Amino acid sequence: MKITMGLTTWTEHPALINGEQRPVTLNEYAQHMPTVEIDTFFYALPQMSTIQNWLSQVPSEFQFIIKAHQGMTLHQRNQEKGELALLFQQYRRTIAPLIATGQLKTILFQFPPYFDAEVKDIEYLKLVRDWLGDLPIAIELRNNSWYRPGVVDSLVSYCQDLQFTLVAADEPHDTVTSVPFYLATTNPKLAMIRLHGRNRKGWDNAGKEWRKTRTLYRYTQEELAGFAQKINQVNPQPQELCVIFNNNSGGDAAPNALQLQKLMGIKFSDLAPRDPQQLDLF
Repeated sequence: MKITMGLTTWTEHPALINGEQRPVTLNEYAQHMPTVEIDTFFYALPQMSTIQNWLSQVPSEFQFIIKAHQGMTLHQRNQEKGELALLFQQYRRTIAPLIATGQLKTILFQFPPYFDAEVKDIEYLKLVRDWLGDLPIAIELRNNSWYRPGVVDSLVSYCQDLQFTLVAADEPHDTVTSVPFYLATTNPKLAMIRLHGRNRKGWDNAGKEWRKTRTLYRYTQEELAGFAQKINQVNPQPQELCVIFNNNSGGDAAPNALQLQKLMGIKFSDLAPRDPQQLDLF
């Protein structure tokens, strides 16, 4: 099993550039990590030229995890089916460069907490597969109803049938709006873990600062060792297991990813060539 790691966005990780307080470039990021998760697509579809610019900055083996647009994840309810079908078509056209180069790791559908295990939402997952054909899809569910006893086994089977990667999310687990960490191989090609941190107070913060506090968390060495154990024990093993660190309100994602990489003795191959370090002669 190949283990890969990545972070959400590439600009906000000073630990990758010796602590310099400036945006990290995509090429600098690709010198350390083999994949990145991009949320740009959730808010608006970028220009195709923007995607081609990204591709020009990374090695051909580097891969992108891209979020589905918020219209596709039903963050607005009661959309017309025809409008949704058109949005999916537009999305497919936009990401054509990533598909053409084989650098699309997966499309991440992070569904809202009110997307639950009712018939209409179960059926919508089938529509997602129909509209995206054989493209790789990962789903992160945020409503506990999917993980109830008797339901979760059906969920796993359904994801296997649709060839979805069911994301195992780590977050504060004892809240109304959270789900358990549930790691299962539903797609033989790719399993995925997303680590949001365990900041209970920040998770429940509904105020203006919620984005800053929600993922304000640094995993301890013991917690990372726990993830390493779960990763090593996953059965059946997928071809690849990808770990995404989203705990970055305080800049902790990159240090935690590098810690886990070291802990598991993983060497990433095919990274971008390292920039020559300036010699400190004095």
